[in-house]
Amino acid sequence: MFHYTVETGQSVDEAITSLENNLKEEKFGVLWQLNMSEKLREKGIDFDQRYHILEVCNPFEAKRVLSENSIIGYFLPCKIAIYDEDGKTKIGLPKPTALIGMVDSGSGSLQAIAEDVENRLISCIDKSV
Repeated sequence: MFHYTVETGQSVDEAITSLENNLKEEKFGVLWQLNMSEKLREKGIDFDQRYHILEVCNPFEAKRVLSENSIIGYFLPCKIAIYDEDGKTKIGLPKPTALIGMVDSGSGSLQAIAEDVENRLISCIDKSV
C-alpha cells in the first residue's frame, strides 16, 4: 500500500496536538497546517468534513535526500492528514518509501533514508493514537 492510516478515539484537534508533540520528539517540525474545510468554505465550496493536512519536515533529512536527488523535492515536505470520516478520527500519510520508489531505481541510499523517515513518522502517528 502507498499509505499508512490508523484510526484513533481522539478528536481531530486532540490528534493534531498529540501528533505535533510526537513529531517534535523526532525532530520534525510542522511547517504549515491546512484546514481543508475552512479553505474550501473561503472559496464558496461547502465541505463539512473535518480535514487537516500537516506539512512536516526534518531539515537534516531533507538536506540528505535533496543532496542525493533534487527531484525528491517534489515530495517535500512530508504530509500527514488528520480527518474525520463517519465519526471516526483518522491519521495517515503517503509512505515515503512508496514515493521514493517512483524516482529511485533501488540504489539503496535514498531507500534507506526513506525507510528511516517512514518508520519515525509512523511511530509518531502510532504514539498519537
